[in-house]
Amino acid sequence: MAIIESAYRKIAGECLARHVTLVAVSKTKPAEDILALYNMGHRDFGENYVQELVEKQALLPEDIRWHFIGHLQSNKVKYIAPFVHMIHGIDSMKLLQEVNKQGARKSRKINCLLQVHVAVEETKFGMNEAELRSLLEEYSTADEMEFSRVCGLMAMASFTDNPETITKEFKTVNQLFESCKDQYFYHDEFFREMSMGMSSDYQLALEEGSTMIRIGSLIFGERKTAL
Repeated sequence: MAIIESAYRKIAGECLARHVTLVAVSKTKPAEDILALYNMGHRDFGENYVQELVEKQALLPEDIRWHFIGHLQSNKVKYIAPFVHMIHGIDSMKLLQEVNKQGARKSRKINCLLQVHVAVEETKFGMNEAELRSLLEEYSTADEMEFSRVCGLMAMASFTDNPETITKEFKTVNQLFESCKDQYFYHDEFFREMSMGMSSDYQLALEEGSTMIRIGSLIFGERKTAL
């Protein structure tokens, strides 16, 4: 079995103690590895690629909660709309509208997180604060958006060994979350998620209020790279 059980038990315990959702990032991993973790009681899994997610969903138990955590193109939403539990990377109103459209076609509300860019790297996707607030202004006044449920924010910290930089970025996300909740979602019971923290920085994210962490290599081992 490829699962690093001791690491999984440790992280799952930390999450349970803090009422945090652990999303096991299973991209590139075979269905057998996912099933092994499923048989240990885990239900939340994250995938980055639409085709891979669709293929795995067809092979694995129906009660898995699938999280799409990669960059999602509008024309691919229709493939995951029938079953996806949450989309973590909404970075434009256009994409949110497409999720709503496909959700309406399937008569199901699709949980979404708005991706904010707080990292130093320019390569990461996500909105800055002005773009986030602009989207929320439009969303809050738009008609017929009930099939795209905005549940919170998602962010990735800078790829750095400096914990102070990472902590500062996570604090920024937390501040944005609280500000947006107060302004746009004060009475919304669903706006409560901050998806931040991965294998290298999840403990810092937990300290800064993360409600959902995305862990891959610590649970499934390092991914093999092509020669």
